[in-house]
Amino acid sequence: MVNSFFYRSVAAFFGLLLFGSVNHAQTQLPASGPVPSLTQTKNSAIIPRSRDDQWLKRHQEFLGEIKTNRINLLFLGDSITDFWRSRGSNVWNEYYAPRHAANLGINGDRTQNLLWRLQNGELDGLHPKVVILMIGTNNTGKERNKDKIRNTTSETIEGVHAVVHAVQTRLPDSRILLLGIFPRGEPGNPQRQQIQEINQAIASLADGRRIVFLDIGGKFLSPDGRIAKDIMSDLLHPTEKGYRIWAEAMEPTLSAMLAPQKPPLHGRIVAYQTAR
Repeated sequence: MVNSFFYRSVAAFFGLLLFGSVNHAQTQLPASGPVPSLTQTKNSAIIPRSRDDQWLKRHQEFLGEIKTNRINLLFLGDSITDFWRSRGSNVWNEYYAPRHAANLGINGDRTQNLLWRLQNGELDGLHPKVVILMIGTNNTGKERNKDKIRNTTSETIEGVHAVVHAVQTRLPDSRILLLGIFPRGEPGNPQRQQIQEINQAIASLADGRRIVFLDIGGKFLSPDGRIAKDIMSDLLHPTEKGYRIWAEAMEPTLSAMLAPQKPPLHGRIVAYQTAR
């Protein structure tokens, strides 16, 4: 009877030690090091994740592009950024090509996919003056991807935090223009409210020097809150007119950020925690 009690007590003691260590791992995601496992966090938005072969091919193309080009201005994001190459190409050539800009947006990316790309070489050797970042719209909404991954508002916020942190640690001399996620869908669409909440939260990442937050979403909306089809034909991706609205709305802030900084640039490093 005594031996049985002793063994149960020892098992309980080591069980508590294990539980405490797992909880500690869930609380803070390291700035670098191994990718956390699913046993350490339940938030998929902060676990770097690759996609299919075509996506990996584009990633490899990006790695070749950054090695052969001078890059002063870097765009990171999903399809809304990606389509500067097509729908927004005329505006791009006017505003950004002369500034030695590069576009590393990929259609369909979520925060976890962009994190994987950043951890696998897409920022290596770069020294852009400004990084323009918008990510997170594909984390929102209902389950719709083949891998059935979606994220809550708080998880998506953590995902954006993680991306900003990754950019800061890999590009310590660059400034970040963090854009609010653009509105999408009709007024009353649940994703509209979700995106508003995300933008309100990530605005706190700005320190006024190293990170600047800019929400230009209202520029795409009519007074009744609708998005005109000639601005976003599918109520998500800008048309050429939409990309011009984007460029013109962003230009005053971007020009100021590209100007020489005196005194030398400094600012806080964004830290973030995983959801408990």
